[in-house]
Amino acid sequence: MSESSTGLQPDQILDASGLHCPLPLLKAKQALAGLAAGQLLEVRASDAGSWRDMASFTQQSGHTMEARTQQGDGYIFWIRKAGDVRP
Repeated sequence: MSESSTGLQPDQILDASGLHCPLPLLKAKQALAGLAAGQLLEVRASDAGSWRDMASFTQQSGHTMEARTQQGDGYIFWIRKAGDVRP
């Protein structure tokens, strides 16, 4: 996996570009369900509503928004799956 400009290395990348609200969020939820606790999901979206949706979702779900950025007309989110990752 390539390292992003944030220095974060995602375990999975979800390209939800071109999808309209609420699909980027629904796809992100599905992708997170397939990850192990502590893994990092990078979500790429073009819907402006995803900025608010992803922030609200992570606050309510217990997942962690490691970073988010806007690049041109797109948005990139790095979400770490919730769960106890201690041995």
